[in-house]
Amino acid sequence: MHLSKKCSVFKVVLSALLMVALLQLIYLSFLSRFHGKQQRYRYSELFGGSAAKKNAHPEKNTRKERLRYSLSSGGIFDNSGQYRVYKNLIKSDFTTNQKPGSHSNSDILTLATHTTINNLHHLESLLERWQNPLSVAIFAHGEDVKFATALVYALSFFCPQIQALVDFHLVCLSGETASFPEQDREHFAGLEDCASVFSRLETHRDKYQNYAMSGNISYPNNLLRNVARGGTESSYILVIDIDMMPSADLHQQFLAMILRRPPAADEVFVLPAFEIRHARKIPLTKAELVQLYQVGEVRPFYEELCPRCQAPTNYSQWVNSHVRETGTLEVAYTLIWVDPWEPFYIGPRTVPLYDENFKQYGFNRISQENSALIDDGVWAIGAHLYHTALLQRNFQKTKAQNN
Repeated sequence: MHLSKKCSVFKVVLSALLMVALLQLIYLSFLSRFHGKQQRYRYSELFGGSAAKKNAHPEKNTRKERLRYSLSSGGIFDNSGQYRVYKNLIKSDFTTNQKPGSHSNSDILTLATHTTINNLHHLESLLERWQNPLSVAIFAHGEDVKFATALVYALSFFCPQIQALVDFHLVCLSGETASFPEQDREHFAGLEDCASVFSRLETHRDKYQNYAMSGNISYPNNLLRNVARGGTESSYILVIDIDMMPSADLHQQFLAMILRRPPAADEVFVLPAFEIRHARKIPLTKAELVQLYQVGEVRPFYEELCPRCQAPTNYSQWVNSHVRETGTLEVAYTLIWVDPWEPFYIGPRTVPLYDENFKQYGFNRISQENSALIDDGVWAIGAHLYHTALLQRNFQKTKAQNN
């Protein structure tokens, strides 16, 4: 009798465990189906289909149709015939809604930058810092063209601030074409929001080639700079690399400065550039920057690679000047361009274009800056730029090989 009761209890426990296991399997199956359905809906929402027709917002469909139209044009060839350029591959809401001839405060100064797909993840922190119109030219080759088109569209779809402010342009080799990423489900699996798109870019930053550093394909940095510049109608343009960071409130402070002191048509404003260690947080003020500069955590841009390329900026004078301690942006001192100075500067859209014959690293900006600065008024202002790494001498070897 006692043994019979034990067996009954065991059967009850065993049945309960089996029931729990069965319920878990049912739950997991439901969860898997739900996730798959959600992913299919996300994909159809991005690229069309029955779910999109019923549920998608009109502006999202408009964005998709704009991309399809941009790609259907086939792009245009650059002057050398070596590259195909898709200008305004994806337009921001700011550019789309801009009326011809109208100018707002936001349209006075635009930041223009360039990159390969493996460095596009820097856009997140750059836009968070800049908070104003931004023009991005991307170079891609081979399979990277497909990935770049897909991820740029995903960024414009999922990221509200990118939708609002960022214009994308694509450059590839003349024998390559970009196509609408309608069948590229592999690139979109798991993408649900803006954070997931940047996470995907972070994951792939080492997988996709950085032509600026190596490979058989030359990185056409000056062509990209010109494409990014040409993608904006702003009165003033700041051209920087995508892994650089402007000082806080630069846009707002620059507008206030030129309202107080209207510049001449031939004046440009140099921003001293600094390298900062990866582990260091970007300083918020000039005082914080100077403290890190004094202990060697921040140093002049290219100090180790090419000191003479930045020496004319006169960093010691800038560091010791009291400009910007009041919180307003002002001209700190005047400068004269000398060879081989390659400063970063805010200039009017009328400054000469970059010489597109120069590619890779190695005095690629100097030809343009020779033309732009040698006869112009050159002013150093209290704002500044950061390069988010200390560039070392082994980097210079690649640069020398590409000259």
